Amino acid sequence: MVIPDDLVELGRIVSAYGVRGMVKIQPHSAQESILLNVKEWWLARLSRAGVQQEPHRLAKVSRAREHTGSIVAFLEGCDDRDQAEALKGTSIFVSRAIFPTASDDEYYWVDLIGCSVYSTASASGPVLLGLVQEVSDNGAHAVLHIARQELDEQGDVVFLKDDKGRVLEVLVPFVQAHVPFVDIRQKRIETDWPADF
Repeated sequence: MVIPDDLVELGRIVSAYGVRGMVKIQPHSAQESILLNVKEWWLARLSRAGVQQEPHRLAKVSRAREHTGSIVAFLEGCDDRDQAEALKGTSIFVSRAIFPTASDDEYYWVDLIGCSVYSTASASGPVLLGLVQEVSDNGAHAVLHIARQELDEQGDVVFLKDDKGRVLEVLVPFVQAHVPFVDIRQKRIETDWPADF
């Protein structure tokens, strides 16, 4: 079986659930709807540093449901608690190609990563703010973690760094009031967040 090249990590198996082979999953951020709707998961163990330790293997989902902030699921071939417990710590991946279609005003976080962000707060027009490196959830809304960039004298895009050589980061609330424009196909986001905030 060919392993898809667009796998996205969406959660991790944290324990067995019950005695009949169910597993308990902690989804990453707000991605539980995908895990509930997709019937093919790819499993692999990752080290603490995020390095894959084994090849992905396909797991067919017989049934999955929400359970107090997590997900519990039956996987084909996982028939008892010992088999389920052996999967503890395994990361769950899903092919991006089979994600359910998002609503017009909703976006999958994985699609926001890698988008260029422009600030429209300048009177001279949109100014490059940076590149989305990560998206997190602060409880009230999503937050874009943007690695600061600018154009140098030659017109090349360069990352802005502090005195210690670390890339500067700006956090922008991912809410309609501050991010009125998102074009996933063009990988472009516009925000009214000032570049010098």
